[in-house]
Amino acid sequence: MGKHIIEEASRCLQCKKPLCSKGCPISTPINEVIKLLLDGKTFEAGELLFNNNPLSVVCSLICPHENFCEGHCILGRKSAPIQVSDIENYISNYYLEHISLRKPEHANNGKKIAIVGSGPAGLTVAFILASKGFDVTIFESEDKIGGVLQYGIPEFRLPKRILVKLKKLLERLGVKIRPNMLIGPIITLDDLLRDGYKAIFIGTGVWSPKPLRIKGETLGNVHYAINYLKNPKVYSLGKRVVVIGAGNVAMDVARTARRKGAEEVLVLYRRGEENMTATKYEYEYAKIDGVSFRFYTTPLELLDDGVRCIKTEMVQDGDSSRLVQVEGSEHFIQADTMFIAASQAPRDNLSGIEVGKTGLIITNEDGRTTREGIFASGDVVTGAKTVAEAVNLSKRSAQAIMEYVATLDA
Repeated sequence: MGKHIIEEASRCLQCKKPLCSKGCPISTPINEVIKLLLDGKTFEAGELLFNNNPLSVVCSLICPHENFCEGHCILGRKSAPIQVSDIENYISNYYLEHISLRKPEHANNGKKIAIVGSGPAGLTVAFILASKGFDVTIFESEDKIGGVLQYGIPEFRLPKRILVKLKKLLERLGVKIRPNMLIGPIITLDDLLRDGYKAIFIGTGVWSPKPLRIKGETLGNVHYAINYLKNPKVYSLGKRVVVIGAGNVAMDVARTARRKGAEEVLVLYRRGEENMTATKYEYEYAKIDGVSFRFYTTPLELLDDGVRCIKTEMVQDGDSSRLVQVEGSEHFIQADTMFIAASQAPRDNLSGIEVGKTGLIITNEDGRTTREGIFASGDVVTGAKTVAEAVNLSKRSAQAIMEYVATLDA
């Protein structure tokens, strides 16, 4: 065990009303976990984490802890907060190395549940339902499980060996996985219900990139960020790269491009540094990796050798402010490759359930869609959020599925 893990754990005040847990979307019982660790009960600490969040090992690496647990730690008010992420990562890895899972003998044995998509939401529901004895089948459109964890987050942030480990655990619980199976075009939701699945859970995420709708977007040196992250090695970038957007996906693309040989990577954002949707740490890491930033800059046209831009500024308009273009500030930025990182929307391959104007699936607070027996949660419902938030909603969906199936047997 690293010395700093013990030191950090020993700093915990064991608050009776821990703000760290309140700040966590999944209400992780951090103080209890730390106490078990210090009492020499590391496995029990890991079990507590895993039962609360099957993806705790993932969240320990990629959660915006500064906004959640660590950001609410009372010690952070006068000094440094406890590095909960490091403690959680150590315990979670220890637990996954020692856990022994198998499909339980249960009254739910033989009751089939279909899970469409194996991202954070789908994995969470699969673990919960399989541990309760359900016969779970995951339908994944790609060749590997993980969704955004596999194809949207770089290896240097989330080692893929973790997903291999989670897959093995699912298989031990009896979960069947059908890779390269996109539900919708050939096999439909109706087909799944026909074949005896008691309920269907949809956790397909948001994989359709949102275009800028400006001239030049179809050029050969222009790419969408989310597509690049799926397989960066097949792209030829050149020396100068421009990334348009300032969310975490944009940071991942910029940092990956640097690692893939780009000599200069410049992030353009139409607003200011304080308006970035990327977390503070991802922004800081991007700067450490040599990524440059140019704020209050909007692209007007994408060209073969770069991007034509214009400066923007915030102006007061009564009691509010608005973003406007600065007249006469047009300029050109040379680039060999340009990436568009302007958010994502769901695919439109599923039919038979109601979706909103943006394509997001309409559900109630428990993930029940407008069609009986079909549930959904995660980014395909909320839009792009954190893994912890997806896990929280998916736990509620898993409970709703179990309650629904119980009514079928009543």
